[in-house]
Amino acid sequence: MRDYEEVTSFLGIWGPFQRTIYVLLSLSSIPNGYVGMSMVFLADIPPHHCRVPSLNSSYGGLGYNLSIPTEELKGETILSRCRRYTEQEDSGSAYSNNTEGCLDGWVFSKKQYVSTIVTEWDLVCDDAWKAPFSVTVFFFGVLTGSFISGILSDRYGRKIIFFATMAVQTVFSVIQAASTSWEMFSVLYFLVGMGQIANYCSAFVLGSELLTKSCRISFSTLGVALTYAVGYMCLPLFAYFLRDWRTLLLALSAPGFLYIILWWYIPESPRWLLSQGRVEEAEAIIRAAAKKNGITPPDVIFKRDDTNNVGEQKSYTWIDLFRSANMRNITLINIIIWIIVSLTYYGLSLNTPNMDGDPYLNCFIAACSEVVGYTLSWVAARYISRRLTVSLPLFVCGAVLLIIKFVPEELNALTITLVMIGKTCVTGAFGFLYLYGTELFPTVVRNMGLGVSSMASRIGSTVSPYVAYIGTYNKVLPYILMGTSSIISGVLGVMLPETKDEELPELISQVKPLRW
Repeated sequence: MRDYEEVTSFLGIWGPFQRTIYVLLSLSSIPNGYVGMSMVFLADIPPHHCRVPSLNSSYGGLGYNLSIPTEELKGETILSRCRRYTEQEDSGSAYSNNTEGCLDGWVFSKKQYVSTIVTEWDLVCDDAWKAPFSVTVFFFGVLTGSFISGILSDRYGRKIIFFATMAVQTVFSVIQAASTSWEMFSVLYFLVGMGQIANYCSAFVLGSELLTKSCRISFSTLGVALTYAVGYMCLPLFAYFLRDWRTLLLALSAPGFLYIILWWYIPESPRWLLSQGRVEEAEAIIRAAAKKNGITPPDVIFKRDDTNNVGEQKSYTWIDLFRSANMRNITLINIIIWIIVSLTYYGLSLNTPNMDGDPYLNCFIAACSEVVGYTLSWVAARYISRRLTVSLPLFVCGAVLLIIKFVPEELNALTITLVMIGKTCVTGAFGFLYLYGTELFPTVVRNMGLGVSSMASRIGSTVSPYVAYIGTYNKVLPYILMGTSSIISGVLGVMLPETKDEELPELISQVKPLRW
């Protein structure tokens, strides 16, 4: 089998065809940037206390100080969120010293939000677990979507799965805005999750296989990654002006319909077509690309021997990721690293409301830190090894998060700075994992390998809402958990084989061993 890069080198590196693919696939990741993070505002918990029917229903008020006990939260004395004094009818005192639950519901502050799913369905006190569980359900959807889309993409093609998952994400997000119950919201959020990261993976693989090696680094660390960050940066801007959760969700969903027109501009991956023995279709795409670049292609571009050998022409399943020793080692270490990095990334992102200061500003700063992280990752990928590009930021992330334990409470600005440094580092590592995975997994199981890694990472992301939830009661413990885990993943990253300046492996037999 001849080298694909060499065979198609006549197309050039950066012609109109490559620029079109680069821009369109990059722009497709903008919705991914805010769909997964939208729960930072959709499910935020405003200040609240028990409703007392005999008092005015507005939030606060002097009467509530007599009817509701106080409690301490993060050093501040507030009205109890889940208990109230029992009323006495036959006594000179209106209330006894005994307490009861919020039998008549809750009063929520509207200072920051008109509504969230928490205020809509009273997801507090005994039902407080439901808000973080909604995010967990979303990540279970991502897990399912990653697993299914990886297999389907390697079997039926990158393009159709790319657009199918985008449609799932957009359509079900719109329906989700009309949810009439928390259960309906969560089921729809599961379906949205099936399309979210699966769509990102498909776009990533499709772009990596359509673009040349020199463009692939920029595409993976700057293209799809930076536009993902742009989408994340748009989230607090939308949320600031749209304080009702249904309106916000509709506004975030609508842009997805604009991507329908990309179907006629984004082709299937010729690499994948060749792996399936579909030489004529692959050649047609390359000829169309040559025409767009103003280049006359050779009379014969691909030969029949440019497909996989007969022994390798078969349908692959996820079991093939574990058959050979080299493939199994690569897969298992990727799975562990992705779990930890995902836990840390989403844990820091979802913990934004628990940080002191304005939540919109904190979210925006966290999104901006992603731009810095992806940019540094791109620079590192050009000048240092792949292993260090992954491991070094994870070591730094772990170190700064562990330092937070020793920062005095009054130095809140320093804590936020350390969190953002950690967020920047883990973001750069997370974005780079997609490029590294693309280079580690062979073409015949590449999308499946990324899908399984992404699927496994949902173990981390499904736990992350509860890691962030711990921050409601103990601000330091989440950082200790995430910091320790990041250092462990950095150690594992050093063990992976080096792929810098190497050709993409096509077959499982070409996968490299670990470096011990």
